[in-house]
Amino acid sequence: MLNKYLKSRISEAERLVKDLGKNYEYVSVLGTLVNTRQIMVSTHLKSVEDVDNECGFVIKMYKDGRYCEYSCNDIKGLKAKQVIDAVKLDKIVSADFKVRMLEEEEHREDYLREDKSKLSDKQIIEQLGRIKDMIEKADERVINVITRYNKRQTSKIFVSKKKCLTQKYDWINVIGAVVVREGDIIKSNYRAEGEADSMQALKKFEENANELLDITLKLLKAKPIKPGKYTIITDPSISGLIAHEAFGHGVEMDMFVKNRAKARDFVGKYVASPLVNMHDGASSCISAASYFFDDDGVEAHDTQIIKDGILMNGISDCLSAMELGTVPTGNGRRQDYSRKVYTRMTNTWFDKGSDKLEDMIKSVKHGYYLCQTNNGMEDPKNWQIQCTAEYGLEIKDGKFTGEIVAPVVISGYVIDLLNSISMVSDEVKVIGSGMCGKGHKEWVYVSDGGPYLKAEAKLG
Repeated sequence: MLNKYLKSRISEAERLVKDLGKNYEYVSVLGTLVNTRQIMVSTHLKSVEDVDNECGFVIKMYKDGRYCEYSCNDIKGLKAKQVIDAVKLDKIVSADFKVRMLEEEEHREDYLREDKSKLSDKQIIEQLGRIKDMIEKADERVINVITRYNKRQTSKIFVSKKKCLTQKYDWINVIGAVVVREGDIIKSNYRAEGEADSMQALKKFEENANELLDITLKLLKAKPIKPGKYTIITDPSISGLIAHEAFGHGVEMDMFVKNRAKARDFVGKYVASPLVNMHDGASSCISAASYFFDDDGVEAHDTQIIKDGILMNGISDCLSAMELGTVPTGNGRRQDYSRKVYTRMTNTWFDKGSDKLEDMIKSVKHGYYLCQTNNGMEDPKNWQIQCTAEYGLEIKDGKFTGEIVAPVVISGYVIDLLNSISMVSDEVKVIGSGMCGKGHKEWVYVSDGGPYLKAEAKLG
């Protein structure tokens, strides 16, 4: 259920909306409370702590074509005059830039998605410890194992003249890292599993623990890749990284407003192979960025960004949508209550195709099967990207050779990469274990993923 503290502040929010409404044409109150429980078990220590917690409120007001915001830790007893005196909107000297007022429809609803597994800290520590011990005992070259459980519980209220919305949703990540040594060579690797249910997240991680160790040991023999253009097959995490970097940031429509995204001029045009379909949205799947309404009070959407290779839509917060004359897509997100709303990705992924992975591998004359997201960068203005995979497995004449290269960097022009996609697998995985910044700041939780993709790319 909704956090009791936030529930007790709904009447205070309604009071402020009414009182401030005497001076402003539009008023809304967003309340946020986040609790994250982190439990870690490693070769050397155990810890239980609360991290990344947040509690606060944002009051948004509109008058004469301008918005202003006031943020605070608590709204209990807060007087309208205090807010009016603090923001001093009437005294702000504005340029010619003005925006329309938010237009809302009547909507009152309570949303809930809770972790059904009520595990105690002790139970989680025992499960993490069992996984850690299993990996440690499997090979004498293991020198450290870290297993970590993170449960993020988010509660929010949004109150305006026409809306009263509440939501509570949980997300659990189980992350493991392994460090191995052979002689003077030390290598490490990680794996993350995310679910809305604690037991499912722990189970999935345990099922894949042996694979994590196996790949980490293979990295001891990894070689640098010879730079060049290759046929690649991307696993779902790398497919997701490409989706995120290639057409994620590039279709955030606040970048359209600032004329900082080339995608603005390509809506309705081919930007990828006809095999490519891509989505973003908090309701497009259940993952780390699956909420019920955004920080503008807009319901979650499933936005199809690319359909059969054609760029169909961007994603937006309310203000950028109003400036561009489009409909908000529910992508208005804040890092926390003290930060402004930006257009941000949520769950960003390529949709499935009809090919079988084994057929895709058999079709490769010489190339690499790229696995496990590391990091990526995008230039939305010029459509250049750089995506890094933790490792690649060599394929020759449709078979794995046993050679491993690491790390591997994909670079090049977005349109060339997406147009080269020639096969798309019939299975999809969306992975919710990361965060994304807007430039170098404004961090929010995101997920990305997709099917296995066959393409041509520059590797280095």
